[in-house]
Amino acid sequence: MLPTHAAQKKRSVTRAAAGAAASALVLTAVASSALAQDAVPAVGGERLGRTAVQVAPLAGAPALPSELTGRSWLVADASTGEVLAARDAHLPLPPASTLKMLFADTVLPKFDRALEHKVTPDELASLGAGSSLVGVKENLPYRVEDLWRGVFLSSGNDAVHVLAHMNGGIQQTVAEMQERARTLQARDTKVISPDGYDMDGQVSSAYDLTLFARAGLRNADFRSYCSTRTARFPGGLDKITGQRTSFDIANTDRLLGKYPGLIGVKNGYTTNAGATFTGAAARDGRTLLVTVMHPNVQGAVYDEAASLLDWGFAAAGKVQPVGKLVDDTAAPSPGATAQGQGRSEADEQLPPWSRPPVADGSGFGLAPAVWTAAVLGTALAAWAVSRAAARRRTAPGAPAAAPGHDGGGATGVGRRGLTRRARALVRSARAARGRGPR
Repeated sequence: MLPTHAAQKKRSVTRAAAGAAASALVLTAVASSALAQDAVPAVGGERLGRTAVQVAPLAGAPALPSELTGRSWLVADASTGEVLAARDAHLPLPPASTLKMLFADTVLPKFDRALEHKVTPDELASLGAGSSLVGVKENLPYRVEDLWRGVFLSSGNDAVHVLAHMNGGIQQTVAEMQERARTLQARDTKVISPDGYDMDGQVSSAYDLTLFARAGLRNADFRSYCSTRTARFPGGLDKITGQRTSFDIANTDRLLGKYPGLIGVKNGYTTNAGATFTGAAARDGRTLLVTVMHPNVQGAVYDEAASLLDWGFAAAGKVQPVGKLVDDTAAPSPGATAQGQGRSEADEQLPPWSRPPVADGSGFGLAPAVWTAAVLGTALAAWAVSRAAARRRTAPGAPAAAPGHDGGGATGVGRRGLTRRARALVRSARAARGRGPR
């Protein structure tokens, strides 16, 4: 029996109702997901996730500079981490050579600045076309400190690649940079190349670049390199004398030496990224950080950074923060560098906010190899003394050991005495290591 028209209509209505219910469930799930995503606050504060200019002036606060064309910018207090004003601080944009700050923050602590490395052809083989270069030559030795001057002053991609190969290769360095960005909570950053050369998908943000600068300035060598205006860089071999030549290099940061109190840090430019700049300046006991990305005109990046710094110093105590630079989540690891333990004289020159952490005195304070050698040495010495004593006791006519004596033999040093000496040596080594090289 064929269904009646009314029955067919009823079934159609039922199917339509079921479809509408299913659609409603899907829309509800999508809406809930979107709301959940929107509920996740931006790193450093909700206002920093907004696209418009964020500033909270109090009575007497100066007005922000009128001509700011950067697509993204931020000015913050380096000591407190308070963000004084920002525009679209988390907008992911190509960072150009400002990404070298993250490279330095990741790799710089690993090598002693006096270490020499002979450059191989492979280390210079994969440079991008049109890369900025300092002039590193293959098959010649370079000190690590010269390579870092090439990175900071000339933005030399060749120097970056050599240091990256020393660090285990490009891919390992990229992975370590990405991990370092994670510990700094720089979630807008995606690293593809350690030198900041234009690569698909490689981005950072004004907020993240400011985090990199703040972390880097806590390292005395980083601070020294980024504030250096000119230096001599090793050249090739003179064909007549066979002696190594050298030439002058100058920092491409146009504000360094011109803006009062400027410390550094790093500038960058590529056709795709446009101009980027992160700077730090100190005045009247206060240090400010500024980042400007992608202004309308390349040279304007310095003018806009300088005007934001001027505003930030004038606005001291006259604005409420609109966000905060978050803290580094990495556990302090003093002594992880090749330079050794302890705070160096250069570290002592840093302002208090940027000084590296000091060990809390917990643990043995010795490198694992040193501690292991000390323990094994003590154990072996004790075993040898014990074995010698046993042999004497079993020898014909051997005298019995006096009560309270451990059979120290002809030297008069028993196991307890040897152990005490070993422990004294360990304590001496710990004290010397605690002082550190200066």
